[in-house]
Amino acid sequence: MNYQDTVSWMFQQLPMYQNQGKAAFKKDLTNTLVFAEHLNHPERNFKSVHVAGTNGKGSTSHGLASVLQEAGYKVGLYTSPHLKDYRERIKINGKEVSEAFVIEFIKQNTAFLEQHKLSFFEMSVGMAFAYFAEEQVDIAIIEVGLGGRLDSTNIITPEVSVITNIGLDHVQFLGNTLELIAKEKAGIIKPNIPVVVGETQPETETVFRSTAIQNNAAIYFADQLIKSDYVSDLKGAYQKHNMKTVLQTLAILNQNAVPVSEETIKNGLLNIVKNTGLLGRWQVLAEHPKTVCDTAHNKEGLIYTFKQIQTETFEHLHVVFGVVNDKDISAILPILPKDAQYYFCKPNVPRGLDAELLKSRFLENGFKGEAFESVTQALAAARRNASRTDFIYIGGSTFVVAEVV
Repeated sequence: MNYQDTVSWMFQQLPMYQNQGKAAFKKDLTNTLVFAEHLNHPERNFKSVHVAGTNGKGSTSHGLASVLQEAGYKVGLYTSPHLKDYRERIKINGKEVSEAFVIEFIKQNTAFLEQHKLSFFEMSVGMAFAYFAEEQVDIAIIEVGLGGRLDSTNIITPEVSVITNIGLDHVQFLGNTLELIAKEKAGIIKPNIPVVVGETQPETETVFRSTAIQNNAAIYFADQLIKSDYVSDLKGAYQKHNMKTVLQTLAILNQNAVPVSEETIKNGLLNIVKNTGLLGRWQVLAEHPKTVCDTAHNKEGLIYTFKQIQTETFEHLHVVFGVVNDKDISAILPILPKDAQYYFCKPNVPRGLDAELLKSRFLENGFKGEAFESVTQALAAARRNASRTDFIYIGGSTFVVAEVV
């Protein structure tokens, strides 16, 4: 099989959460543990940082990787989902895993993967760990896929665990309250391993503190401890929270034989996009009219994003918007501006919500807009209608952003 055939095979083995949603979710670490043993436990051969949370996992992970790269370390980075190419999930020093490695890894392990019916995500985690071990990375930043306690990445013993924040997302898997979701995220807290929590929230603080005490794990709330005056090339206003989390995590790593200097931190935060290739975080696509896309896709993320839009100077706001079919639309409607022109679209994944259905939900709540057959057509219409002094925002779903970056 060539590379495209290999990736297609991976997608087809069991439903892929990125495309299918709930049908692909497996609340069990058994397959991951069996696969790790089959691979001779590659996860034991490198240091790591484990990053969970509802929002900000990607930005925090990429920020940590960038600083550590600037410090001269060989840094693995495992994230999800990907925007364009599967290989975005697995990088070393900003460079994606080679197509040849992906092909050979699947070829060598096909019989095992088929026999044990591993999911797309389980085999991806195994591939990342095997790659990082083979390439002898100094440290790897490992982003949780979904939740924490039963996520396939949760077989590592990291130098530090990180939980960015908690919001009401993926409630069908993790629970319908912040406390229940926090318990799932807190599942990455390990015995005697320090944990950084990005944001102090009344509903979740007790959960994290009690779990840390049970595990004899030192706990640090970044928003209480870190005063940041560093500048980052990630420009969304919400990034200040993520950068505080990065700084607190680096402070702990600095104590645990992974030293980084002040100059390294400064340069690393200034060059996150350049060093890691991160896309879709308040990414400016054009200036006249100013056109921005962002992967914020739940209530908490969109609140920050639309607050940021309010700080911009423009005449009219145009919003290219699409969501997946399990999105709680009622939760996000109150935070979206009604004085904007909306261009509703369906992201090109099976989970995408039909644009006409999305339009009807919005229009019955006092919004105005039209439905389009694709993200591309919606953006083209927005560009036709917008003047040079207007503002175009593209978002609602990671998959909408993936089609425009």
